[in-house]
Amino acid sequence: MNKPLKIALILGSTRDARFAPIPAAWMMEQAAARGDVELELVDLKEFDLPLFNEKASNAWMPSEDPRAVAWQKRIGEFDGYIVVTAEYNHSITGALKNAFDQAYVEWAHKPIGFLAYGGVGGARAVEHARNIAVELQMVPVRTGVHIGGSDYIATVHQRQPMSTISEHIAPSAQTMLNEIVWWGNATRTQRELDAQAAG
Repeated sequence: MNKPLKIALILGSTRDARFAPIPAAWMMEQAAARGDVELELVDLKEFDLPLFNEKASNAWMPSEDPRAVAWQKRIGEFDGYIVVTAEYNHSITGALKNAFDQAYVEWAHKPIGFLAYGGVGGARAVEHARNIAVELQMVPVRTGVHIGGSDYIATVHQRQPMSTISEHIAPSAQTMLNEIVWWGNATRTQRELDAQAAG
């Protein structure tokens, strides 16, 4: 059996009043009973990332700002990613876009999934994020977790607990995790083969 995949659960909002930690904690619970994946919380709020100001992406030359390098090192530890994102004006947060831009090499050849929330479940933000992920050579999985409509009103505006809507979104969460595990194992195997060939 493959060793469990190490997956970063990235909080993509940095506002003081953000909702992101609540669904993130719920997602951690969804993964806890599985033996094939280990989720680890990565909070953008804990990284002092400047707006991207390098001479080029680290696909072309090493980054100079030590804060960018620290971010690259952190996300490079993982076999894949799940991003918790709000929808801001039909797209992702500025903080999340900047976090994507601050690295390239470390994202590549790994799966990524999304847990999103907004009036239409954050779907427009996720579509933008998937396009960014493809350019970074990630593998966006098909299934996402979307908190929208009455579920969004209940949890975000009325602050009802996630257990109120868990029955509605838990199947999507497990399907997304299944897809991340499948692609995570496939891409990890190939990255290991590439490293052996290069070494």
